[in-house]
Amino acid sequence: MRAARGAAARPRPPGARPATRAARQAGCRPLAAAPDADVVIVGAGAAGLAAALDVAVAGLTPLLVEASDGVGGRVRTDVVPDPAGGGDFLLDRGFQIFLTSYPTARAMLDYAALDLRPFYAGATVRFDGGWHRVADPFRHPLDALATLSPSHAIGSPADKLRVGLLRLQCALQSGDALLAGEPESSTLASLRARAFSEAFIDRFFRPFLGGIFFDADLKVTDRLLNFVMASLATGQNCLPAAGIGAVPAQLAARLPPGCLRLNEVVDRVEGARPGSPAAVHLASGETVRARLGVVVATDAAAASTLLGPALAAAPSAAGAPVGTACVYFRWGGEEEGAGRGGRGSARGSRPTTLPTASAPSPVLANEPVLMLNGDRSAKDPQSPWRVNNACSPSAVAPSYAPPNRHLVSTSVLGVAPDLDDGALIERVRADMGAWLGEGVEGWGALRVYRVAACQPPQAPPTDLCRPASLGAGLYVAGDHRAAATLDGALASGRRAAAAVVAAK
Repeated sequence: MRAARGAAARPRPPGARPATRAARQAGCRPLAAAPDADVVIVGAGAAGLAAALDVAVAGLTPLLVEASDGVGGRVRTDVVPDPAGGGDFLLDRGFQIFLTSYPTARAMLDYAALDLRPFYAGATVRFDGGWHRVADPFRHPLDALATLSPSHAIGSPADKLRVGLLRLQCALQSGDALLAGEPESSTLASLRARAFSEAFIDRFFRPFLGGIFFDADLKVTDRLLNFVMASLATGQNCLPAAGIGAVPAQLAARLPPGCLRLNEVVDRVEGARPGSPAAVHLASGETVRARLGVVVATDAAAASTLLGPALAAAPSAAGAPVGTACVYFRWGGEEEGAGRGGRGSARGSRPTTLPTASAPSPVLANEPVLMLNGDRSAKDPQSPWRVNNACSPSAVAPSYAPPNRHLVSTSVLGVAPDLDDGALIERVRADMGAWLGEGVEGWGALRVYRVAACQPPQAPPTDLCRPASLGAGLYVAGDHRAAATLDGALASGRRAAAAVVAAK
């Protein structure tokens, strides 16, 4: 449920001019020619933006080239008009959450300007026909106390106490110590070693952590488990009011004028040779020489293609990346008698034609809470492509939907390659109908995002602080060189910039 960076998004609405808008947000003007630069950065995702900013702060001249029509990589937001009229929906390219405790993000971003809107600190789990709340005991002590009942369906009192202990242990360590901790095991092995019950693992940890790591089998390293638990303990889960794309837009707005070139495909990079600096060869035929070096800040597959043998000198982990499919729905409207909190009606009011659930529904109550599928693994081999997690982004930040409209985000683990968009929408709609009751068939599907490479493989053994320098004036950054989080991508970009500056 993090960073769906690299989404294969559907086309933007007619008339949208994302490249022009992104360039304007970045305060950059198109270059008439491709001058030499101190450092050329390939890829304007989180890692590339962080590298470019630090290069500029060091007094050097960066040039940032991006193949797509905007900044952000996998961290982007589309503005989609409501088919019924009346305003726009904000659709993040794959469901994403911003964690305020990420150390690098906290150092680089203006949180007040992002206008962060928090989720409820906990989750609501769908299990055995009902909704069951799991709450952060420090932020919602009364809700948490209710979950300590022996009859609570999602884990025993001992499980809840173990969550608190794990949370405290992780919060007392630094991020660097958590990401380099020894010994290392899978997340599943670590949870079992901490004596969590299998029922609690299946009903809570698999959908919750599975949504973060896109892996219901929980094979990911427990270094990331510990890092995420520390982040959850010390910060809040939020959405920026303008969508997750506001994060890279803010970074891009601080770049020096003229440093960003969009819609520029890189054909190849070339390392430095005696008398010749590293260079970037564009598909347009232009060549840009980099006086100090080239930073390749793309995903792992593109980095491997561009760097070839140079990257093999310090390889990323082997294995296939993990992905997700996200389906967005809209519902509500004045014609249905709908209201929405903060939009001229009492928060939590129900349109007359909406579903009636057998138990209180977070969607119908318009709660800013994450919903988890605790009934089964979201990759049940007997019935794949089930909803793993869902929420209403417009309940978190009303700006995600027009007045009197609601937005629902649903996610499955994997990209459902055997289903076309229509079939996937109906599969997801059936799951949501089972969760919420009658009426979901009337929801309008807005868009499907299939993100094949949300994160690189992160099963043990891992090295989450891989070196940035590859020699010959070539450097690499991205979440495949660090923890596969937004913060890891930012940190890897900063490490690459520091390596270039140190070598000048």
